[in-house]
Amino acid sequence: MLVMDWMSKTLITVDANDSMHEAMKLLKENNIGMLPVMKNGNLVGVITDRDLKRRSPSDATTLEVHELLYLVSKIKVKEIMTEDPVTVPVDHTVEETAQVLLNHGISGVPVVDSEGKPVGVITKTDLFKVLISLTGVGKRGIQFAFQLEDRPGSIKEIADIIRKHGGRIVSILTAYKGVPKGFRRVYIRVYGLDRAKLPQIEKAFKETATLLYMVDHRENKRRIY
Repeated sequence: MLVMDWMSKTLITVDANDSMHEAMKLLKENNIGMLPVMKNGNLVGVITDRDLKRRSPSDATTLEVHELLYLVSKIKVKEIMTEDPVTVPVDHTVEETAQVLLNHGISGVPVVDSEGKPVGVITKTDLFKVLISLTGVGKRGIQFAFQLEDRPGSIKEIADIIRKHGGRIVSILTAYKGVPKGFRRVYIRVYGLDRAKLPQIEKAFKETATLLYMVDHRENKRRIY
């Protein structure tokens, strides 16, 4: 899944010579947390709501409203922006992008084309949307978690049980963290199963693999084995 398919394509920017007040206004009006900063058509920095809060007067109660507005109108974006911002190319995967955000401890980055021109922005919120889409949680259904042998065919054995009982698989995710060598964790979301047959389905699962938990989002039932 590429960044170009999940980024915010409505690019809202601010000029380096604009005032802090203008940047605050753009963030609030568009309900966003970051602005790419441009100068002569080039990306030169980013400014976030955190930057603005950090530079806001610490004791605003001592200032009249007009004094506060005057102060923030005199501070230029270029004085408080983060220069040489971290960016990602449009053909980056969302996984690579998540790693970039995590490694740099930031909440979002501008997305640039092959010439380095910003074409969008991707944030943690966008990555949450990816996670929701990948897991299929929007379809509700039931999620089963297994510990399976890391060998060809181990997932198919579980999938065959699901199909045998009329279920349809929405998503399959795997992970190797926290499992013994030679095994992996597999998370399968299913819908279309007859809830009345869950006991016999669970029994079939346990005869084939280690069943870790079951979460039924429609019935709001959870079971850890």
